[in-house]
Amino acid sequence: MPRFLVVQLARFGDLIQTKRLILSLQTQPGAEVHLCLDRSLEALARLVYPELILHPITAHAAGVRPEEALGLVLGQNRQVFADLSRAGFSAVYNLNFSGLNFALAGLFDPDTVHGYRTRNGQRIKGAWPSLAFRRPWERPLAPNLIDFWAAFHADPIAPETVNPPASPKGGGVGVVLAGRSLRRSLPPEILAPVVAAAWEGRGRGAITLLGSAAERPLAAKLMRSLNPRAAKHVRDLTGATDWASLVREVGGLSTLLTPDTGIMHLAAHLGTPVTAFFLSSAWCFETGPYGLGHTVWQAVQPCTPCLESAPCEHDLACLRPFAEHGFLRALATGEAGHAPPGLLGLASAFDALGAIYKPLGAGQDPFAKKRLEFRDFFAKHLAVDDCFQNAPNPALALAFYQDRDWMTENER
Repeated sequence: MPRFLVVQLARFGDLIQTKRLILSLQTQPGAEVHLCLDRSLEALARLVYPELILHPITAHAAGVRPEEALGLVLGQNRQVFADLSRAGFSAVYNLNFSGLNFALAGLFDPDTVHGYRTRNGQRIKGAWPSLAFRRPWERPLAPNLIDFWAAFHADPIAPETVNPPASPKGGGVGVVLAGRSLRRSLPPEILAPVVAAAWEGRGRGAITLLGSAAERPLAAKLMRSLNPRAAKHVRDLTGATDWASLVREVGGLSTLLTPDTGIMHLAAHLGTPVTAFFLSSAWCFETGPYGLGHTVWQAVQPCTPCLESAPCEHDLACLRPFAEHGFLRALATGEAGHAPPGLLGLASAFDALGAIYKPLGAGQDPFAKKRLEFRDFFAKHLAVDDCFQNAPNPALALAFYQDRDWMTENER
């Protein structure tokens, strides 16, 4: 019986975005799939992946001094590590570039580890992640993260089979107030008219505010900015949901308005239509909602996508189009042509490689032509059949491949 381990130690959204890889492993006859994850996400994982065998560990030592974190993490996880080392996995898919991931990789025969592994104490990045991240300045052209992780597997399932096509469930409009970075989210004074326009355009009904307790002040500010006609329909659930009730609420919505967040990926997993706002360092071609039936409004400026850790030198120019009347009209009417310059309306779609996003209106994706060349290159590298018909671009091969790629084992 094949026994596989997926090591995903990142956050909420990353756990959902591992779905294509996990489902691909489950298609192998008799496969037993295990998942090692941060213990804070164990209850969510049991809802999203009920057939997996979970190994929760302490991966994030919040509130602990750095010099104490390693000892704390190793002490709390010692028994789980011992169990994993004895499990006899056929293959291990180690997905994160972190010290803890490399430490975990050291528990297994390096020849069984895909992604990030350890051999004789040396940290080694697999051939596929090495290639995909070799040119970080080409980030606007990178594949979707779900497809990137799925490609750790030699034969991932078809992308259109991962999530159900989105369809309204009748529960009104859900609103995610913010993600981890406020710079990637719409502030309440801009979000309020956006919510009202989307609510009017989707037949009104309930407006459900979603987020953690940390977003309660944002919910209060939104309520003060929202017009009275819409405000009286608001249900504020910020900080009031556990994982089970969050799944229930998101799964019953007609649509979800959200920045790039874990709740957005949960909605796509559940087949709830998403209207997503991407700006600053958030780039939908990397982490947009996965599945048919979703809409993305991507800010496009000469500086986007930016580096999240760097200060903005342009006074958040990418935020301004979301406050313009043309964008509100586009939301209310469903006609993307009303959107102002600097915003690209996109519909989620697929090609054989994975997720793509097709323009809805007159806006132009400045990277469209070059992205197609990159997708053709990646598809040929991954041996995806019948994906594109373009002739190979020798310049990309020269830029991406290195001599050591031909001198070492060709593994993922």
